[in-house]
Amino acid sequence: MDAVIFVLLVFAVLILLLVMVVKPRRNGRVIAPLPVSYRQLLQEHVAFYSNLDEENKKAFENRLQHFLSSIRITGTGVIVEDLDKVLIGASAIIPIYFFSNWEYTNIREVILYPGTFNEEFETEGQSRSVLGMVGEGALQQVMLLSQVALREGFSNKTGKNNTAIHEFIHLVDKTDGAVDGVPEVLMQHQYTLPWLDMMHKNIKAIQNNQSDINPYGATNQAEFLAVVSEYFFERPDLLKIKHPDLYDMLEKIFGKR
Repeated sequence: MDAVIFVLLVFAVLILLLVMVVKPRRNGRVIAPLPVSYRQLLQEHVAFYSNLDEENKKAFENRLQHFLSSIRITGTGVIVEDLDKVLIGASAIIPIYFFSNWEYTNIREVILYPGTFNEEFETEGQSRSVLGMVGEGALQQVMLLSQVALREGFSNKTGKNNTAIHEFIHLVDKTDGAVDGVPEVLMQHQYTLPWLDMMHKNIKAIQNNQSDINPYGATNQAEFLAVVSEYFFERPDLLKIKHPDLYDMLEKIFGKR
């Protein structure tokens, strides 16, 4: 009888050890904890993260690690550093942070260039004005980013621009099948018409030089969504003062309330 009890105790201890050691799984894969150095980089460079409480920081870290374990990040003419990985992952998580079950299904790789490039992906010569783009055709599910623009988006504390967040907003917008500035996967249906009306009014104001929103936002609805979302996540305080209606709508779209 004593031997049976001993075996049961050993078995119970083994089960407990397994529970303590085995890491959470996503899609059947074991996800290792986020490196401590990555947490330090988040705290130093990502204001969205540093403004969260401890519980939400942990949730952000878990989602960041899952994202980084799910996609490739490769460099073309540049060495991909830990800072680049952290900033790319943070750019992906920030727009969808308040949607706890969200996972990107339309990206498999991020290619990092040292600086600007053109639409033929050349990094030398004339007409190199592209800072980031979401690929099509052979580059479906691939994002291309400038390392300089990626880092500038997080180092400029007074700016309203963030290239990487801009491109991930396009991916969110694309999830419903149309890159049209109406992210139906996030928006409640009753906000669609008010949002369309708000977009058109603000695009007209930009065209008439009556707005502080980046003029690129007047290109079309998709670019307006991406540009104003950069503003929302980079300078929410200023957007709330300058464009309270836009701020209120974007809070609803991105699930902050």
